[in-house]
Amino acid sequence: MRARVRQDRGGQGRERRPAVRWLGTAVAMFAGLVGCGPRVQSAASSGAGPDVLARTVNGIDGGAQDLSLYRGRVVLIVNVASRCGYTPQYESLESLYTSREGRGLVILGFPSNDFLGQEPGTNEEIAAFCSTKYHVTFPMFEKVHVKGSDAAPLFRELASVAGEPGWNFNKYLIDREGHVVARFASGVRPDDPGLLARIDALLGPTGG
Repeated sequence: MRARVRQDRGGQGRERRPAVRWLGTAVAMFAGLVGCGPRVQSAASSGAGPDVLARTVNGIDGGAQDLSLYRGRVVLIVNVASRCGYTPQYESLESLYTSREGRGLVILGFPSNDFLGQEPGTNEEIAAFCSTKYHVTFPMFEKVHVKGSDAAPLFRELASVAGEPGWNFNKYLIDREGHVVARFASGVRPDDPGLLARIDALLGPTGG
């Protein structure tokens, strides 16, 4: 009888493991949705730190693009995903881009599947989704890893200055010399007054 009791308990233990895994996943999802951690992580003052734009990456069409071409502009780098609770931020990112592009702002979107597999599509599928659903016109780049040891070199350098992304739609603000100014958490919307104030301060009254 005691042997049978131990077997029953063992079975119960095995049945609970999926629940534990589900709980861990749920906690991770909740952390991303509420934007755990600081809303804004300031980096070194403008004019200090590495030039993160001194590199070549691949566009979403596969062609090589030299990010140094964006030096002289204020840059917002965003890791994006198509199946995230924050995906509707594409709309306000596009509005932000079109409203300030003439003053020198550019937004660079980098799809990533790092957070619960919320960007499973190919580069071609991602490009089509962004174009047809949100009419995105700001530059988009190929899908990359943005955290951990597999992170793309650009995101490793961004993380070394202002911290690693905590979720999709993390935003790095870069000044006109290619230096990281601040990192904004996923829950900070593109139309957030604090974010807009930092962008406008870098753009200057007439765009510099």
